Amino acid sequence: MEDAIEASFAGFLATLSEIPDNRFEEMPGGKWSAGQQLDHLIRSVRPVNLALGLPKFVLRLLFGKTIRASRTYEELVEKYKEKLAQGGVASRPFLPPAIPLSRKSDLVNRFTTQKHKLLRHLDKWDEPALDYYVLPHPLLGKLTVREMVFFTIYHTEHHRQAVRGG
Repeated sequence: MEDAIEASFAGFLATLSEIPDNRFEEMPGGKWSAGQQLDHLIRSVRPVNLALGLPKFVLRLLFGKTIRASRTYEELVEKYKEKLAQGGVASRPFLPPAIPLSRKSDLVNRFTTQKHKLLRHLDKWDEPALDYYVLPHPLLGKLTVREMVFFTIYHTEHHRQAVRGG
């Protein structure tokens, strides 16, 4: 999983670096700009990191434990695509404001910091715990920690494609 996290974050940053500065703020077809995509990803991974940094007993008290097996990466992606097709959109805490080019470097650093935090937190989780504890997702409901990591990997790739214009 760690390699997939590294690859998805690096891929997003590589795509971001390929676009000219004058496209960083553009909102093609009224969709989010590259800067807004980046800000949204930071807003999305920050609460995951917050949760993974809590003692596990707190997670169980707050959110309970799983009553089913974790979905595979492919099953999680399919469920997310279904929710999007049904009109699912980001909720208020995850909506990015307008992002000027002057914030690009700072946001890239924040994104990288969030990746490092995620990897550090995951180092402290054993395999059974990833499938035992659950976290709330605003669109998908309760996800196991493993599924939340799968979501984070796919979500980063999803927004990479949006920056590419695909």
